Parts: sequence; C-alpha cells; structure tokens
Amino acid sequence: MNRKELNPEASPQAAYGARLRSLREARGWTQEELASRLEYSSVHISAVETGRKPPTLRFSRSADQAFGLTGSADAFERYYRELKHGALLEGFPEYVKCEGRAVEIRVFEIGIIPGLLQTPEYARVLADSAMRRGAITPEQAEERVSLLTERQAALVRDRPPMVFVTMDESCIRRPVGGPAVMDAQLARLVEFAQLPNTLLQVAPYEMGERRTFNLPVYLLTLPDRSVICYAESQAQGNLDRETTSVVPMLTAYHQLQAEALSQAASVAMIEQVRKGIS
Repeated sequence: MNRKELNPEASPQAAYGARLRSLREARGWTQEELASRLEYSSVHISAVETGRKPPTLRFSRSADQAFGLTGSADAFERYYRELKHGALLEGFPEYVKCEGRAVEIRVFEIGIIPGLLQTPEYARVLADSAMRRGAITPEQAEERVSLLTERQAALVRDRPPMVFVTMDESCIRRPVGGPAVMDAQLARLVEFAQLPNTLLQVAPYEMGERRTFNLPVYLLTLPDRSVICYAESQAQGNLDRETTSVVPMLTAYHQLQAEALSQAASVAMIEQVRKGIS
C-alpha cells in the first residue's frame, strides 16, 4: 500500500493530519484501529491525516479521548479551534475557557452585535455570509454557530457573571439578515438589559474621538480577581495577562462607559431603531 508523505508545514490542516498520524503510529495502531476507537471509517481517518478532509470539533474531541489528551495543552480540540479560526484566534481557545468561569465580563464591539448576545438567526446569517464569500467551509459555518451556542450556555449558571456590554452605535444600525432577523436581535438586546446581572450601553456616533477603543475588546475578571484582556482585529487576535498592559485597557473601558449612553437611553435608542425597521 502506498504511503503518502506528509508536509506539516504546508498548512495548519496538514500539520493537524501529520500529528494525528504520528500519534497513531507511535501507539502502533492502524487506521482501521483508530477508526474503530473514534467511531469513524478508516477512509475518514486517511482523509484527515492527508489533509483532504478538515477535522471537526466532534472528531477532535474523539481523538483526544482516544489518545488521552482531553483538556491538555496539546489537545486536538485546541488545535482544531486554532485551525478553524486561523490567525484571528491566537489565544482565543484559552479565552473561551476563561470566559466560562469569569465573574465579570466586559465587552466592546464595533459593527456587529457581540457574540454572547447574538440570536441563533443573526449568528447564522453571519456564518452563512462568510461561507458564501469562501472565507469558511459549510462545516466551519456550522461549528462557528455551535461554538457561540456553547459560549452562551456556559454563562447560564447558579451564580452568573456580571456582564457589561458597550456597543458602538454601528452594531444596532447595521442591517443583518433583513427586518425580521434584526427586529428579533434588537428585542434580544432589550431583554438582556433587563437582567439583574447585566449593563448594556451604546457608544453613540457623537462620541467621536472620545471613544477609547477602535477595535473589539474583551476583558475578563476571573474568580481570583485577576484580569485578562483579549483584543482582535481583522487579521489577528491577542490574549494578554500582563498587569502593566491590562490595567490601562480596563481604565479605558471605564472611560468608555462614562462617555456612553446610560442603559435607559441605550434601550430607548434600540427601540427607536426597531421602529424604523418594522
């Protein structure tokens, strides 16, 4: 049987496949044996190893169980999330884990509704749009929506975190998915503002140069009161734990909140936008 040589440096997907083969062979397993452990076909295993088929979240978790890597720094799930989101999500897998246990979450977003507040329909429109542009595959679109659902579910717990959300005015005025999708999404924002553990504010256009951020920013306060910051652009993301750089970001967020509309005024603006699209 011919053995296809792998080049891990060809692409992140090729590196994933090469690592899968390396671990499989180190344990002396055939593709058929690994397929049995993962409950996939040997053809599927071969396609992932050679980079002809992208791995999925389910496949990665099954591989982690088979190789005893679940929850480790070298877990296939971590590789998968980095592969799925590319350079945008440098540090994002770790951020998501921290987000699920944070006691306070502070979010600033521009252009789109923050993920934690998106309705399934709104999230689906964004994922499908990225798929049509060729930025992601249909499978990745499904995983993107699934990951968002997991993140939202992780916040529904006995002692939920305080969630502070400040959105640029563009988030509520940019039409996504048509009137029905936008109306439901804006209604979701109003519901969010009514929760006892939330604060929703809109940073209006008139803030001008007083808006302290020009990129999306996420700040998490963890149970030990340490604070981490995740910021991203169109091309990259960065997770920062260093106090010397995180504290100024926290200060800038407080300054942003001071300049933004109050929650009552923000809800009034959202309701006004809803009337305009109905």
